[in-house]
Amino acid sequence: MFIFCDLNLAQKYIMKDKVCLITGATSGIGKATALALAKMGAMVIVNGKDKKKGEETVSEIRRISRNDNVHLMIADLSSLDEVRRLAIEFKEKYQKLDVLINNAGVFYSYHEYSQDGIEMQFAVNHLGHFLLTNLLLEILIHSPGWRIINVSSNAHYGGSINFADINFEKRYFGWKVYCQSKLANVLFTYELARRIGKKSVIVNCLHPGVVRTRFADKHVSLLYKIGWNFQKPFMSSVDEGAQTSIYLASSDEAAQVNGQYFVNCKPVASSELSYDVQLASKLWNVSAELVGLDFSQNQK
Repeated sequence: MFIFCDLNLAQKYIMKDKVCLITGATSGIGKATALALAKMGAMVIVNGKDKKKGEETVSEIRRISRNDNVHLMIADLSSLDEVRRLAIEFKEKYQKLDVLINNAGVFYSYHEYSQDGIEMQFAVNHLGHFLLTNLLLEILIHSPGWRIINVSSNAHYGGSINFADINFEKRYFGWKVYCQSKLANVLFTYELARRIGKKSVIVNCLHPGVVRTRFADKHVSLLYKIGWNFQKPFMSSVDEGAQTSIYLASSDEAAQVNGQYFVNCKPVASSELSYDVQLASKLWNVSAELVGLDFSQNQK
C-alpha cells in the first residue's frame, strides 16, 4: 500500500531561492516532481530530450504553479556528448545548484545501443547520470545544503553487475538488464556518499513505487506492452510516485540522512549486493572509464 508523505506542500516558499535540476522531467514522475517543487517556490530546470514537449511542459508547470522561474534544458541522457553539453550550459547559466534529481529512465525489451555503443538502459539509467553528477559536483559542493537524489527501483533487488558482458551482447533479457541498471543507481549512491565524505553532501536514492507511467509504451515487445497495460489499474499515480523524490529534495528531516535507500519517504534496507563496497568501487572505475573521466587528475 502506498503511504502519502508529509511534504508540507502548503508551505509555498519552502524551496525559495533553491535551484533544482531534474532529468527526464517532461513526463511522469519527473514532471510531477518538477511541478511540486515549483509550487514550493524553487527555480526548476526541466531536462528532456524533446524540445516541443519540453516547452509545453514548462508552460504548463509555470501556469499551474504560478512560478515563472521554470526553465528548459534539452539533452538526451543516452549521449555522453549531450550530457557534457548540458553540464557546460548549466554552469554557464546558473551560479549554483541545490538539488540534482537523476530521474530519467528507460526500459527496452530488445537490445539497443546508444550512439556511444553502450547498451541503452545502462547508458541512460546509470552512465548518463554518473557523468552528469560528476561534471556538476563542483557547483553542487559550493551550494550549501546541496542534495543529489537518484531514482532507482525495487527491481535492483534482482540485479547484478555483469562486468564480463556489461552490454549483454551474448544474451539479452530486457528485465535483467533493467535490474542491473537500477542496482547501479544504488551502488553509485553509496559510493558517491563514501567518496565525497563530509562536504555537506546529502546523497540518497529511492524506489518510487510501481507507477502508472508510459514506461512500457515504447521500445518493448507486444507481450511486455500487454502485461504493463493490464497491471496499470493496480499501480500508483505519478503524483504518488513523485512523493519520495519531493520529500528528499525539500524536507528538513531528509537533510539529516545520507547514503540511504528510501521507500515511501523512509530509509529501508536495499539488496545485500548493494552494500558490497568492492563491487561499488569497481562499478565506479568501470563507469569512469566508459564515460572518459580521469579521477587520478581529481577531475569532477
